[in-house]
Amino acid sequence: MTTNEFRRMALSFPEATEASHMDHPDFRVSGKIFATLGYPNKGWGMVKLTPDQQSRVVKGYPEAFAPVKGIWGLKGGTNVNLRSVTKETLNKALEMAWSNIALKQIRSPK
Repeated sequence: MTTNEFRRMALSFPEATEASHMDHPDFRVSGKIFATLGYPNKGWGMVKLTPDQQSRVVKGYPEAFAPVKGIWGLKGGTNVNLRSVTKETLNKALEMAWSNIALKQIRSPK
């Protein structure tokens, strides 16, 4: 998986946009981040999952996913090893992350 493939996949979701936060490309829906690239370094990405979703992907694909260190990881922030993740698995994780944010925004719009 390359960073450009990650980017294309993240931007394929409805209303997804790319911006930057703390010098990392990020991907947003309704102005809220659901994924980033380049964290903790350029071989990695991050998806914002629920703690339950994170537990399942880390357990199912330990070579591809790991909790982000610290409080963000406890809240579901999940690192993605781009070298190890398959396109199909990443797409499922991105879809969960996008849905978590998009559905929350639909339920309680700004």
